[in-house]
Amino acid sequence: MIVLGIDVGGSGIKGALVETTTGELVSQRLRIDTPQPSIPTAVIEAMKSLVKKLDYHGPIGVGFPAIVDQGVVRSAANVAREWLDYPAQEAMSAALGCEVTLLNDADAAGLAAISFGYGRDRPGVVLVFTLGTGIGSALFLDGRLVPNLELGHLYLPGHERDAEYYAADSARKREKLSWAEWAGRLNQYLGYIEFLFSPSLIILGGGVSKKHDEFIPYLNLRTEVVPAKLRNEAGIVGAAVAAATAAASSPASAG
Repeated sequence: MIVLGIDVGGSGIKGALVETTTGELVSQRLRIDTPQPSIPTAVIEAMKSLVKKLDYHGPIGVGFPAIVDQGVVRSAANVAREWLDYPAQEAMSAALGCEVTLLNDADAAGLAAISFGYGRDRPGVVLVFTLGTGIGSALFLDGRLVPNLELGHLYLPGHERDAEYYAADSARKREKLSWAEWAGRLNQYLGYIEFLFSPSLIILGGGVSKKHDEFIPYLNLRTEVVPAKLRNEAGIVGAAVAAATAAASSPASAG
C-alpha cells in the first residue's frame, strides 16, 4: 500500500510517498519551510501545497511535534500556542480532502524503527529517541506502542530545567560542545532512562543520528544502543505506516 507520510517539524515540513510493506520511499522527498508563526491555518495550508505537488489522493499519516490524543493536540511546547486543544486531525482531513491519521512525531519515528529497523521483533521494552531541537521519545512493549511518552521533559537529578534543554542536539550546538562533552550529557540522560525503564534496546534517531560514529562510542550503558536505520526519513515512514494501519482497520475497508 502506497501512502503519503508527512513529518511536521519546527523548521521544515517533509513528505513523501511510502510503500508501507517495505518502508521504502517511492517518490521524491519534498520539504517546505514551516511557516512562522506556525499557527494551524498556516501549517495546514503549507501541507496542502505539499499534497498538491505530489498529486496525491488517499490516506495521509502526519507526525506532529506534540502530544496527540484522538486527533486533538494536547501540548504546545515546541509549536505555536494556537495548537493547544486544537482538533488538528479533523481540520487537516477537511482541508486536504483526505483521511488523515495524526500522531506524535517521535511515535511516528518509533513505528518506523519497530516496523523496519533494529526494533523489529525485539521483545521487551524498546525505547526510540529523536535527538534534535528537543528530545522526542517512543516506548514499545513487545512491539506495541505506548503513545505520547514525553521523556524529553523529565528533570534529571541536580538540574533545574528539563532533560532536553541539557542533552538535546540543540544544546550541543548552542553551547558549542565537543562530541565527547555532549555524549557525556547524553549518557547521563540515557543512564537515568535505563534506571527507570530497564529497556532491552535504545534506538537513537533524528538528524544527528547520521553522525552516530561521533558520539555513540562514548556512551557507557548496560543497554544496547544503536542508530536508527531510517535516519531522518523515519518520521515520514512511520506516519505512513500509521495511516495504512488505520485505513486497513476502518469500517469502509472491512466492507
